[in-house]
Amino acid sequence: MNSLVADGEFAIRLGVFLGMLATLALLETRWPRRVLSVSRARRWVSNFGISLINTAVLRLILPVAGVGAALLAKEQGWGLFNLLALPSWLAILLFLIVFDLTIYFQHRLFHRVPLLWRLHRMHHTDPDVDLSTGNRFHPLSFLLSGLIKLALVLLLGPPLVAVVLAEVVLNATSMFNHSNLRLPPGLDRALRRVLVTPDMHRIHHSLDDTEHNRNFGFNFSWWDRLFGTYQDQAALPQQTLRLGIEGFQGAGLIRLAAMLVQPWQNPSLPGSAGEASQP
Repeated sequence: MNSLVADGEFAIRLGVFLGMLATLALLETRWPRRVLSVSRARRWVSNFGISLINTAVLRLILPVAGVGAALLAKEQGWGLFNLLALPSWLAILLFLIVFDLTIYFQHRLFHRVPLLWRLHRMHHTDPDVDLSTGNRFHPLSFLLSGLIKLALVLLLGPPLVAVVLAEVVLNATSMFNHSNLRLPPGLDRALRRVLVTPDMHRIHHSLDDTEHNRNFGFNFSWWDRLFGTYQDQAALPQQTLRLGIEGFQGAGLIRLAAMLVQPWQNPSLPGSAGEASQP
């Protein structure tokens, strides 16, 4: 079983990615939540372009990440789950929960530490938010996230299938909760009891400093409620909610080269040469 999952890991992840991409692209076109300020094609070239760079960087620098780490932990008997000899189903369930909790706190950390915020900030400077924004992360930010996940896998020693499942779910839900998709209010409320919805996460991309330090969750919505970072509604209606980071608006920021150098740039604030506001 492990060998089948390991050999097919890339195909599994690619298949789910392409399936979610096609499905959400169609749904966004049919039921858009907001009118986009920049054409989808222009943004998608850069957002998915940087996603390809991130995949290449991670596989080049951290080839042992994810699947490799899970196999190593299993062979060496490393990790809490191996020491406790947990049943596979329980280890998978616990890993999915702890993995998502780790991503939640990682996200908060990237907003709190100034150097990490500079790297993560690029994700927030997308002039629009749609499914492609869920793949828009700076390579250095993506690499640091990979190191955190690697440490978690070695610490817990989860089954291989749990690691693959966690990554697949994270990528799928990241595209979903960033999608420009209008859900019926009743469905949005029902889903929010467990999952992060597009309207919930879009508040996190608000230009308002307070709002972009709310709703950090990616998969499960309960972490924000549990740790006091949940905000149900933005101050402005979703259709007119101002998105991005103050001082980082402009068509030039869409270009891939501009995205890569953005962590080393200061915002162009009227009458100020200072940093973007920090949480």
